[in-house]
Amino acid sequence: MELLDLAVDMRAHEFLREDSVGKISKRNQNATVGLGKFRDVNFSDRVYELNRVMMAVAANDGKKFVHASDGESWAGRYNIVAPYTKIEQDMLTLAFKATGSEVHDINHGDLRSQEHPAVNTASPVQSFKGYAR
Repeated sequence: MELLDLAVDMRAHEFLREDSVGKISKRNQNATVGLGKFRDVNFSDRVYELNRVMMAVAANDGKKFVHASDGESWAGRYNIVAPYTKIEQDMLTLAFKATGSEVHDINHGDLRSQEHPAVNTASPVQSFKGYAR
């Protein structure tokens, strides 16, 4: 049984190479087109960097940017949390203390949701007055 496992493993290495960290074989390189790799210059969050790059890709047509794109949003290299209630906010506060997380309370504890003054908050639809008797 071990010999069969070894044979399968050896066969897999013919088409799937993971034994050379940071290097691609010439055979695999020849089998791809447009291959490249990138990362944030500060070596931070790779998923976030990928998201920002793909947003910038979507904002251009290959000749010019249709929409200007920043390299980093206001959230940047932070995770985002948005508690709905005071209890959730208290739970998060204890969790942040327990894990030693760096926290920035952007709304300074304010849990109220407020519409922008330009938003029309009056409905054009008349409310339901109940069934006629």
